[in-house]
Amino acid sequence: MQLNESALASHGAQTIAKGSKSFAIASLLFGKAMQSDVHMLYAWCRYCDDVIDGQELGGDAPDRTLSRKEMAERLDELRAKTRTAFSGDLTGTPAFDGFSLVARRHDLPERYPLDLLDGFANDVDQREFTSFDDLMEYCYGVAGVVGIMMAIIMGVSKDDGEVLDRACDLGLAFQLTNICRDVFDDARGGRIYLPTSWLEAENISADPSAIMHETNRAGLTRVVKQVLAIADRYYDSASEGVRFLPLRASAAVLAARNVYRDIGRKVAARGEAAWENRTVVSTHRKVFLAVSGAASGAVQSISKGSAPLTERGDLWRRTVMERVR
Repeated sequence: MQLNESALASHGAQTIAKGSKSFAIASLLFGKAMQSDVHMLYAWCRYCDDVIDGQELGGDAPDRTLSRKEMAERLDELRAKTRTAFSGDLTGTPAFDGFSLVARRHDLPERYPLDLLDGFANDVDQREFTSFDDLMEYCYGVAGVVGIMMAIIMGVSKDDGEVLDRACDLGLAFQLTNICRDVFDDARGGRIYLPTSWLEAENISADPSAIMHETNRAGLTRVVKQVLAIADRYYDSASEGVRFLPLRASAAVLAARNVYRDIGRKVAARGEAAWENRTVVSTHRKVFLAVSGAASGAVQSISKGSAPLTERGDLWRRTVMERVR
């Protein structure tokens, strides 16, 4: 079996174009080589997520007909294929072969993609997220590590823990935003990601039907606004790290940050109406937000200087996961 890098890059580009219009727009700011690598990494992440959820390119809701046994078998297969990809052997699956190319090209530590698959194990095991820390462990596994891997592809040293922390923060913020936007879609799939202790404080039981019941809409809205306010702190923390990226990469990252942050702000602004239909940002506004983010990213990259990063304060720390392993 022979590697066709052009075909793998094309597959990655098609996947991001269909799977995430927001990230696709931001990725236009990368140079060609970095763009291809980002697209191929995204394609692998999207493929793994879709396999576990029984979706295609992030459909509306997880497939509730999948049994835990079927999901566990799928996860085992994803782990086996990922290890094959790391060994440099081709699998015949474009998402994995593209990922293999990117991982070897950037000397990506194997623990990060395996952390991603461990994150999906939370869905397989139907874990309940009682506390906010429980939720953050999940967000790290399914999104924080993606931010870390993306940063390494963009040129951040795999040993630069401080900058990788900020990349992780952006992934966490993205996932918190996703969770708040998709509360009803997830509930339809039998999943609750909001901290159940926070829901119970609003007299909402940890049950998907309770989540969607109209009498609980006001309490649900308060919980979601709490989560989005915290997400904003992670967006702020992540923004500091972009000055350590190459110019075009920093522009792309802040473009994506602007678009996704706006989704969260729109969910908060819609209040109890946020889940009547999917919250989206218009194409014109996405372009505006991307351009303004790109301009800010370019300025930060050019003027990076030698000023140290500010402290992250009481934000959740990924070092917690070292103890979980």
